[in-house]
Amino acid sequence: MENGTQILRPTQDPSECTKEVKSLMWVYVLVGNIVRGMGETPILPLGISYIEDFAKFENSPLYIGLVETGAIIGPLIGLLLASFCANVYVDTGSVNTDDLIITPTDTRWVGAWWFGFLICAGVNVLTAIPFFFLPNTLPKEGLENNADIIKNENEDKQKEEVKKEKYGITKDFLPFMKSLSCNPIYMLFILVSVIQFNAFVNMISFMPKYLEQQYGISSSDAIFLMGIYNLPPICIGYIIGGLIMKKFKITVKQAAHIGCWLSLLEYLLYFLSFLMTCENFSVVGINTSYEGIPQDLYVENDIFADCNVDCNCPSKIWDPVCGNNGLSYLSACLAGCETSTGTGINMVFQNCSCIQTSGNSSAVLGLCDKGRDCSLMLQYFLILSAMSSFIYSLAAIPGYMVLLRYKIIFFI
Repeated sequence: MENGTQILRPTQDPSECTKEVKSLMWVYVLVGNIVRGMGETPILPLGISYIEDFAKFENSPLYIGLVETGAIIGPLIGLLLASFCANVYVDTGSVNTDDLIITPTDTRWVGAWWFGFLICAGVNVLTAIPFFFLPNTLPKEGLENNADIIKNENEDKQKEEVKKEKYGITKDFLPFMKSLSCNPIYMLFILVSVIQFNAFVNMISFMPKYLEQQYGISSSDAIFLMGIYNLPPICIGYIIGGLIMKKFKITVKQAAHIGCWLSLLEYLLYFLSFLMTCENFSVVGINTSYEGIPQDLYVENDIFADCNVDCNCPSKIWDPVCGNNGLSYLSACLAGCETSTGTGINMVFQNCSCIQTSGNSSAVLGLCDKGRDCSLMLQYFLILSAMSSFIYSLAAIPGYMVLLRYKIIFFI
């Protein structure tokens, strides 16, 4: 067995895997993301102010809701693209993918992350062109017919702004910052926004990995499900929130109450969603004995058993296989497999002495599925997550109105 199945036993320290990192290409990715952030960041806050300045009082929430919806449609398409890229091997085109022995569900799989950058770069260039044709200011909604008056007002306003920039920008900056810092509503909103966006960024970054590990799905499926279940409800919530503000003419104080209570409900639903968990993968020698009995304490010597003690298997190689008894093993060697048929991801290991079944003892590449109960828990999690996303976006437009119109509380 030791000499006849070398393909089942990777060497303890393969020399071809010990390479020094000499490429500095990651610097280009870092600089590119910094430049992208510099270009993207002003669009949303300045765009909202741009709309608020020209829109009618009752129409502004609806327009902002539509803008926010557009800002969500982009990530939705991006997540669908990311799902496709994650299902394509990173070195596709330079290696023969038919020879791969890992699948997208394997933790060692790396998707073609670079492909999305190429597509998005071209799209960003095309979508940036219309911004050059937007005017500096728009006529106030409902006063479009008084073009001459609006033009004169805009010219006077621009002259005044130039004068301020020339003489008073430095002098007015510190008092202006002090005024904002001493405004409790503004500072509280900024604090809540920082917490929310911190949670949102972490969710976008780590939610696919959480779905992979918790529910045993591939990275491409995790990204796809996250996009389909979370982003469309956010789009719907933004539009409905804007329509409610427009239809019922919600005041600033009422908007603050709506945003507060809806946010609390959202946090409660998100908390409940993380109670929808599955059992860990049952890996023989790690958390399960060779007899299929769960065990909590990991002991390195438990990796070996009488069925594989003579195989001279490495104990620190992670190359999991799923036996036809429903248990996963660290490697085909530790499963006691003697022969194999097929190539690539279709390889089947046979005559596995550690797999105790009534028929032919065989195993296939990858971890075993977690079962139907885990699939049901995944559906519960996604439904609760979708409801939370909808409620979050429903509360967002009232929150924006509080930020933009907070002076009304004090001065009217």
